[in-house]
Amino acid sequence: MADYLASIFGTEKDKVNCSFYFKIGACRHGERCSRIHNKPTFSQTILMQNLYLNPNNSTVNPYGTKAVSMEVEQAHFDEFFEDVFLEIEEKYGAIEEMNVCDNMGDHLLGNVYIKFYEEEVAEKAVMSLNNRWFNGTPIHCELSPVSDFREACCRQYEMGECTRGGFCNFMHLKPISRDLKRFLYSGNDRSHRRRRSRSRSRSRSPRRRRY
Repeated sequence: MADYLASIFGTEKDKVNCSFYFKIGACRHGERCSRIHNKPTFSQTILMQNLYLNPNNSTVNPYGTKAVSMEVEQAHFDEFFEDVFLEIEEKYGAIEEMNVCDNMGDHLLGNVYIKFYEEEVAEKAVMSLNNRWFNGTPIHCELSPVSDFREACCRQYEMGECTRGGFCNFMHLKPISRDLKRFLYSGNDRSHRRRRSRSRSRSRSPRRRRY
């Protein structure tokens, strides 16, 4: 019996534990969910809820068109992604993977997931980040059960075939530009990235400093 329960834990067959929360660290039903959200006591992954604000999702356009061009939106996102990645890595420790949701549902909107190489680093980051603010709002950070983003992502979205759009219950991960991905993940010397982070910080005025 114990082996059977372990085999279905976090799957659709599990009638006790929420499979959505287990897979994506969030559930559209929130606290009203009829199944248990098992919050991890240790994990490599942290979640900062609703941190990214897409300019095309936050601005109402009466003509139904995008408020900013795709190029401007991508540049805005790349700047956000690089700022958060570099500062988090410099302050807390090496990042294995960082992902940002582009979904529209409240439980996934702007969620930022960061997976560290070590659980201890993730725990330290959660304790510190919950005392910080971003763009004038407090950061809500917690350990996340997500360990494999391939299981959390919408496969139809990756193929351009998701019919649920931004309200899909699985992650629609917003991609960063190829050059930024190469810079952050290509194995470049980390001290070089830290120098770039400090240089970018000094170049900003206090008004522009968001994080």
